[in-house]
Amino acid sequence: MRIVLGLGNPGERYRRTRHNLGHHVVELLAERWGASRGSLSPLGGVARTAVVEIRGRSVVLAQSTTYMNRSGRAGVALCAHYGVEPPDLLVVYDDADLELGRVRIRPRGGAGGHNGMRSLIAALRSEDMPRIRLGILGQDRRHSDLAEYVLDEFEPEEAVVAGKMVETGADAVEAVTLEGVEGAMNRFNVRQPTAGAPGDD
Repeated sequence: MRIVLGLGNPGERYRRTRHNLGHHVVELLAERWGASRGSLSPLGGVARTAVVEIRGRSVVLAQSTTYMNRSGRAGVALCAHYGVEPPDLLVVYDDADLELGRVRIRPRGGAGGHNGMRSLIAALRSEDMPRIRLGILGQDRRHSDLAEYVLDEFEPEEAVVAGKMVETGADAVEAVTLEGVEGAMNRFNVRQPTAGAPGDD
């Protein structure tokens, strides 16, 4: 069984911030595969989950309900509850090292400065979680503190790009589920122009 864990912070205060893109991907997948956002069920106070069928394959869609720097609690609870190992946990999250609109898949690796991934790696004692990284690096990042930047909402022109990126992120999750990580990487990691990005002609 594959678990798809979208990272973010709980509550309406953070819902539209850059740091909550992982949550939005999970919500879109829930809509696509017949589980409304409201149907996600609590799991031990650390996640909300729903089991869906993606072309005959059972997938757990999960949103962390801890704060980002405690995401490891959600990862541990999910793996224990569903009896899976870290390589079966696909993590979706924002990445300030990637240009806004870019989507990248990795089979494993370090935290790269992301507090949610740092917490997951420490709690699971493994770097073997595949992940889908959603780029949030925009023009304002050059003049902002990172902690403040990720907790701000997108500018209006950025929100359009972010919305398209959420759709691509959901497509990437489906590709990993159906084709495996390597097959999905071959499709989504090819560098292409970021359509609709601010400043594009």
